[in-house]
Amino acid sequence: MTYRVMGVDPGLTRCGLAVVDIEPNRRSTLVAVGVVGTEAGRSLDERLLVISEAVDLWLDLHEPQALAVERVFSGTNISTVMGTAQASGVVIVAAARRGIPVALHTPTEVKAAVTGNGQADKVAVTKMVTKILRLETAPRPADAADALALAITHAWRRGVGLQGAAASGGSVTPAQRIWAEAEARARRR
Repeated sequence: MTYRVMGVDPGLTRCGLAVVDIEPNRRSTLVAVGVVGTEAGRSLDERLLVISEAVDLWLDLHEPQALAVERVFSGTNISTVMGTAQASGVVIVAAARRGIPVALHTPTEVKAAVTGNGQADKVAVTKMVTKILRLETAPRPADAADALALAITHAWRRGVGLQGAAASGGSVTPAQRIWAEAEARARRR
């Protein structure tokens, strides 16, 4: 049974949206990817409404089984953090209205899941997302690639296909193997 995840890289200026199907054998397929943009000169309520309407459309159109959102972390630019948190809130509420479970993942978790290195740069993440999804060209801009990475991370953290692939001798990427080993260690603690 295919597991469909929508990933969201929240932001007021650019909000990355992606939907990925993950099969029990871990084969990941791109369903849709895009970026919703809002102009900095518009009022906050207008910007959040644009994001809200786009997310509503994507959730209704693609009907994901789960929503993965990048966890907001504190940085030096408080206005950027606030805008990201506000966009995240709009996205989370849209999923909650539909009864879709929401998971939050840190940038480090996402990097570790798709590359095997929690300190990987955006180029490495994009390269692995392109490979995992068997894409001919890399997703652009980075917000789109990040949303795809979030969706993949959520499915992998949930354990989609890992047990079956390992038991049947199926192919598991090095990043998937590292992630599965880390998950197993965490469960033993």
